[in-house]
Amino acid sequence: MQGWIKLHRKILENEIWHDVTTYRLFTLLLLQAVHKDGVKVKGIELKRGQYLRSYSKLAEDLEYKEKRGFKKVSKSTVLRSVKKLVDEGIVSVNETDYGTVFTILKYHEYQGFDDDNETPIETDNEPLSERNRNEIETLSKQEQELKNLRIKEFNTSTKDPVDVIAEKFIDLRTAAEGRSVYPTTKDYEAIARIVARGIPLPQTIKLLEQCFAEYKERQPNGAIKAFGYCEKYILDHYKALVAREQAKEAAKNVKPFKNNNSFKPKGMRAKPIRTEMLPDWFDAESQQHEKPNLLKNEQEIAKKKADLQEKLKLLRSGS
Repeated sequence: MQGWIKLHRKILENEIWHDVTTYRLFTLLLLQAVHKDGVKVKGIELKRGQYLRSYSKLAEDLEYKEKRGFKKVSKSTVLRSVKKLVDEGIVSVNETDYGTVFTILKYHEYQGFDDDNETPIETDNEPLSERNRNEIETLSKQEQELKNLRIKEFNTSTKDPVDVIAEKFIDLRTAAEGRSVYPTTKDYEAIARIVARGIPLPQTIKLLEQCFAEYKERQPNGAIKAFGYCEKYILDHYKALVAREQAKEAAKNVKPFKNNNSFKPKGMRAKPIRTEMLPDWFDAESQQHEKPNLLKNEQEIAKKKADLQEKLKLLRSGS
């Protein structure tokens, strides 16, 4: 894309001047925004001062050189910069299926002409036909990038887990509230704590979706506003999941108890009781031996009793 833009000196007084990423993002939107109404990209009609782009592609656009290599800006950083531009009343955003439409709210003030009518200007360096051709090529390039965007975004292996979780949180909140939302600093702190816990990323995403689904069932007209709510949900459910898995592993290692003496601890083994049939003469003989013994004992007891009584009489008589 060729041509030029106007940049007012008042930008030096704005807070975004001191934020390098936010300032670069603002100038990028100014440079890429269409300068006339009616431009269509992927079936979306853009108006003057609008630009269709995804957050992931903006992160690539803002790549900068550091020492001998290039450093890519994270998607979470782009989201924070966009939020700052929205809060400052500089830009508004509208989410679509093919990306985000960024609207520069004061584009006419930034890029307007003194007579309030922008007239296409032909110059020696850039004829009008050349400008139109460049615009068509640029829009075709955007269209092709948007086609490949959804496929590339599925590959999250090289992304920062904090960014991946933040993106999912934004998508779920946007779907629940029906409007564009942005994570706060506290949201990023809570997400960082979840990542620090070492919970696997796929499990975190699954529990995050589950958290929103259950909240929707309880509060059909409500929406989760902060990631802190999701943080507690994810931690509690992940702990319960780990406990169940540990219980299953422990159950696998326990051997079933068999009702057999060989498995009983020492001292608890049942001793066999010997039972035999005795002949009839055994009882008869034992009874014969028992009776004389009983008589002999009774006679001895009677004799001892008589001797004691005799001694008592002698003691009482004093002799």
